Amino acid sequence: IVDDVEGALWNPSLIDETRLSKDKEKELSQIIVAVDPAVTSHENSDETGIVVVGKDKQNEFYVLEDLSGRYSADKWGTIAIRAFYEWEADRIVAEVNNGGDLVERLIRTIDTNVPYRQVRASRGKMMRAEPIAALYEQRRVHHLGYFAELETQMCTYVGDTKPSPDRLDALVWGLAELSKSRGDVAWRVS
Repeated sequence: IVDDVEGALWNPSLIDETRLSKDKEKELSQIIVAVDPAVTSHENSDETGIVVVGKDKQNEFYVLEDLSGRYSADKWGTIAIRAFYEWEADRIVAEVNNGGDLVERLIRTIDTNVPYRQVRASRGKMMRAEPIAALYEQRRVHHLGYFAELETQMCTYVGDTKPSPDRLDALVWGLAELSKSRGDVAWRVS
């Protein structure tokens, strides 16, 4: 249970209002595996954020799976590619600020056929997250089931703090790719 945290872009009730059962079947038009890779994997390292998100034809968004954890590069690469195939995803999107071309090289070494796109953070985490939080406020993002660690990061992150909110970063990258927001929310016109 997470209380409302002043300054956080999300709160538990905002997520709960649109939460759906894991068993709820959805026809999705696009699925993304989003990765925020850590560059080390020792016990004090950041986690690698790996979040699977999808979108339907009505421009509703779904958080499908959180596979984040503290992994070696080979391990997170294998997990992301396995998720790509299991979810029949359209592509893997990965942040390359820490790792640069090595991120794509790792993915291509494991599987040359996976569609991949790199993204680079040029603004702060809060600024990148604001358009995605707006999608939640519009009640357009649905969590299929519970993602305790991801939701805790979402509801407690208030700025550049340690540890890094890697699960949240992966969520933001994935939903930004699906919404094509990258800073401007694709607002629904009624």
